[in-house]
Parts: sequence; structure tokens; C-alpha cells
Amino acid sequence: MKSVARLAFLAAAGLCASSAVAQADTFTFTSCHISGGCTTPTTFGTVTLTQVGTNVNFNVSLANGNRFVETGAGAGELFLFNDTLAGSTITTIISAPNTPAGGLSGFTNLPPQHADGTGDFTASVECTVASDCNGGSGPTINALTFTVTNATLAQLETPNANGNLFVADILCGATQPGCSGGLTGPVDVSVPGPIVGAGLPGLVLACGGLVGLARRRRQKIA
Repeated sequence: MKSVARLAFLAAAGLCASSAVAQADTFTFTSCHISGGCTTPTTFGTVTLTQVGTNVNFNVSLANGNRFVETGAGAGELFLFNDTLAGSTITTIISAPNTPAGGLSGFTNLPPQHADGTGDFTASVECTVASDCNGGSGPTINALTFTVTNATLAQLETPNANGNLFVADILCGATQPGCSGGLTGPVDVSVPGPIVGAGLPGLVLACGGLVGLARRRRQKIA
């Protein structure tokens, strides 16, 4: 019987170890700073960060036909976040369904980049050739994925002085509630944190419960 308890404990520990390899947090764009738009509270898309080893993978997905653009209101960037970590870099940037002719670039440790209504940010993803995406004149892009090296979820989920985590400069889609199609401007994610149950908090609770259950079972059998 002791072997059964041991197997239960090992299974719990194994699940936690495997989960720790890829922890994820998902956030929703709900704060709108588009001039003349955003008549009702709504959702514009999501940002999911996944910890894989010493790197963090980003998946930024817009909803309702919204698309990424570069305008002055969004500091001339497609996507902004906070990263002043020494040694961090942005790699493997992919856009969908299209890629700008000149490609995409990512930067960390930038001088403050100001997006209207959201504050300053220190990292970004942009079109390498600005005219490719200037004012929504470029190809349709509604999803971005990329990797930030030498970083953790907690480090990249630190808000700026305005309490904001992430910003996307968008052109509102025809089916976006609360925003007229064709309007452009920043939408952002502000604190408090991710969807409940995602990422490290959920992982800690789940692992604590599993390990506790395995220990109680082992004590009862003994």
C-alpha cells in the first residue's frame, strides 16, 4: 500500500514539474484610448505570455476584425510593453495572416516610448520599414508572436507608472463592438493581472493541492 501512496506523490510532483516548464498568463485588451471610439466597454483581443525555460513567448491576438497599425498615437509601434532587463532580446517575430514586406523588428531597453493615454513603455515590436504599416496602409496583421529571452513572466508583467502592462495600436474592425470601423489608436491592458487560474498563481495552488493530497493519503495508509 505504501507503494501506492508513493506513486501518488510522485505523480503530483511530476505534474508540477512538467507544468513549471511552460507556465502561461493571459490578459485581455479592455482599456481604449481611440479618439472618437470606444463607446461601450468591450474586448479588443488578448495577450498570452508563456514561460519556457529562461525565455517568455508572447502571443498577441486581436479580435473582431481589428488589425495592428502604426500611428503617432501608439508611438509608431505595433505593440508596446515594459522591459528594461539587461541581456534581454526579442527574437523570432512572426505576424499573421500577413508579413510586412520589410519584415518586423523588436527592441528592449528603449528610451520611453509614449502611447496616448497609456504612458511610457520601454520595449516594442514594429515594422522594420515604417511605411509598410503607417496608418494602416500596410498588410492586414491581427496576430503577433515573438520570444523575449532572459526574462520571466513576473518581470514582463510589471506595469508602467500609469499602471499599464501592454499596448497595441489598432485599426478597429467592422465587427468590433463599441468602436467604429476604420478608427485607429491604442488599446491597452492595465492591472490587475491575468485571467484567474492562469500562470504561476494557478500552478502554485494546483501543485499545493496535489502534493497535500498525496501526503495525506500516504499518512492515512501508514
